[in-house]
Amino acid sequence: MPVNGKRIILLGTLFPMLSAGVLAQSEEIETLDTTVVQSASEELKQAQGVSIITEEDFKRRPVTNDIAEIVRTMPGINLTGNSSSGQYGNKRQIDIRGMGPENTLILIDGKPVLSRNSVKMGRSGERNTQGDSNWVPAEAIESIEVIRGPAAARYGSGASGGVINIITKSPDEASTSITAQTELSSNKYEGDNRRFNLVTSAPLSERFSHRTIVNYNEQDADDPRVNLDATDVTTGRGGTAKAVGAGREGVENIDVRTLVRFDQDDINRWDFEAAYSRQGNRYAGDNAFQGVSYPVDENGNVIIPEPEDLAETDPQSLIGEETLVMHRRTFGVTHNGEYDFGDSFSYIQYESTSNSRLGEGSAGGGEGRINSLEMTTIKLENITAKTEWNVPLTLGGFNQTATFGAEYRKETLDDSVSNQLSLNVVDDGTIPGVETDPENRPSETDATLVGVYVEDNIMLTDSITLTPGLRFDDHSKAGTNLSPSLNASWQASPNIVVQGGISRAFKAPNLYQLNPNYVYYTRGNGCPVDFSNLGGGCHILGNPDLEHETSVNKEIGVNYTNEEGLNAGITYFHNDYKDKIGTGNVPPEYVLPGEEGGEANVQVFQWFNVPEAVISGLEGNLLFPVTSTIEWSTNFTVMLESEDKSTGQPLSIVPDYTVNSLISWQATDALELVLSAQHYGETESPTASVNSGAVIEADDREAYTITNINAIYAFDENLSFNVSVKNLFNESVKREGTQASNAGANTFNEPERSFLLSATYQF
Repeated sequence: MPVNGKRIILLGTLFPMLSAGVLAQSEEIETLDTTVVQSASEELKQAQGVSIITEEDFKRRPVTNDIAEIVRTMPGINLTGNSSSGQYGNKRQIDIRGMGPENTLILIDGKPVLSRNSVKMGRSGERNTQGDSNWVPAEAIESIEVIRGPAAARYGSGASGGVINIITKSPDEASTSITAQTELSSNKYEGDNRRFNLVTSAPLSERFSHRTIVNYNEQDADDPRVNLDATDVTTGRGGTAKAVGAGREGVENIDVRTLVRFDQDDINRWDFEAAYSRQGNRYAGDNAFQGVSYPVDENGNVIIPEPEDLAETDPQSLIGEETLVMHRRTFGVTHNGEYDFGDSFSYIQYESTSNSRLGEGSAGGGEGRINSLEMTTIKLENITAKTEWNVPLTLGGFNQTATFGAEYRKETLDDSVSNQLSLNVVDDGTIPGVETDPENRPSETDATLVGVYVEDNIMLTDSITLTPGLRFDDHSKAGTNLSPSLNASWQASPNIVVQGGISRAFKAPNLYQLNPNYVYYTRGNGCPVDFSNLGGGCHILGNPDLEHETSVNKEIGVNYTNEEGLNAGITYFHNDYKDKIGTGNVPPEYVLPGEEGGEANVQVFQWFNVPEAVISGLEGNLLFPVTSTIEWSTNFTVMLESEDKSTGQPLSIVPDYTVNSLISWQATDALELVLSAQHYGETESPTASVNSGAVIEADDREAYTITNINAIYAFDENLSFNVSVKNLFNESVKREGTQASNAGANTFNEPERSFLLSATYQF
């Protein structure tokens, strides 16, 4: 290639929005006379650690509302919290290969979704949030790419576990669909659901087209009595009571997304998109350490108080009410280019999130408990941009496709709410870099992350493909990180493919963990068990010297396919997890005189990097066409190891193994019947508290199976129905509380039997 051509490609990599026309018109770029090799991103979609959820899959496994419900049926996926605390246990989020939700990067059309970062992170590493998997209704989704393991390293910070890329429907053709859905629970204490949405697209002119999505969803909250029989009576300072673990919180979704596409020419395509979503909760009584407490009479009978006898901020008086709301707004421009020398994908996006909620306890036993009816707001703004270029070429006699990319993230958090706690120390008890008076603390923090990466998909022989990669990131607060990767694929025979990979992935510390003015205060049992309260309680502060969390992810797998449609595979994965950020049982940074006459001592701890953890397991899949009309598919995950090496405790509450199986029968041209089941093996209970290290005694969660059946009926070419019975055999899985209440692994509910009906009219 001439030197000028190389310069133009370099210019395009750095300034894609300016260079598209120049690249299209350049006469100096030669067309390479080579065999075209797929880019690494396209090759990735066929790898062992990748699953594709299609529009058809959504029909076979209809979701109540959140797409996490179907994503959890993929190999390697569970729903968990970010630690084994069990806090907010019914707000579990997508967890890939046991690495935790914070290491699962959510994308919408390739662009990151970072709204959950607006919610403060508690001492155990949990956030009181539904996560970021519920900003797009299922009916607006064309497919979901689930990327696990070493291949995810190219996506940068937050993808150590993997990536969930939600791909919305394209405006390529004129169509409109209207869907109405309702779901009713057989348990009177569980919430029902109603959803209505419209997805419409059409050409506006020869070069312009549009797509608009409007969605409304309402999920009722569970009544706290849903878990009443699963909880023991306790006696404490407040008398004899039953502290009941909260059920599932409800949610009201309002989503509007509109996209205008401009096909500039055969080479350049531009998408201009704006979106607004509002997620308001329906409170279920949850907080970080307990749910609702009911008094018990002398005969052991639970007393349900009358509404007029409750305080305004009592959790029972707020059940079903809206206590928090998230507003998310995005504006983005995306460019796709198809050139003689290769292709490109570039975007710039502005994302704004307002996190408003009633006043709640910030620390100690009252963490997360509503204590005020005044709404407060935390604001998060993100500017993200990315450009990626794929260039086929021949080098050293090998056909290959090189990928060059650059990414930018700027995150700004304005939070005067979570910094409100005072330091319980006397005037001479100062801490370097920490403002003692909360009124003088800055409310705004920010960080910038810049990354560049290169990959090369090299066809060494007709059967062997090698993909080396290297990514470099620079974080304005936590410093630099280098992420090398190497993936390989060998077509051992026409039916057998062997694939493997190794990569170093990372996650930058979040803005709460880095902020020295983010203060957490607790007394008594809240202090680490080896450093008990000295009279003035314990503080935990953000740490500006934190390092990136890193992991070395390895996998190897084999897959078999044949012409009859059989597809079977198994993959072994092993992640060495280093520098995970926590607040566990380590010596304090400072011991200072407290306010109580200067005699009590205050111990000051900081977030720190946990030296080492390890995760390993097996994933498998089987797709078997039984007949021309019957198809059977199964996948499984076995967690061989998930352990914090410094404590011996599990990293998260994940079953020892899971099995997801589905049989579909195309009974007639109009009717498809589907039977599916998810079996979850025994879940090990932690034996020590994440917060304090104190010993807990709790039972493991026993294995259980959820079975579903549904029918998809096409009345005609326009009208279709979906009728489903979820949890057909009414398996009862109840929450007993959090880890702190000795519930161990019994910290969440599975919904009991429910009946779903949806109708879609398309024209």
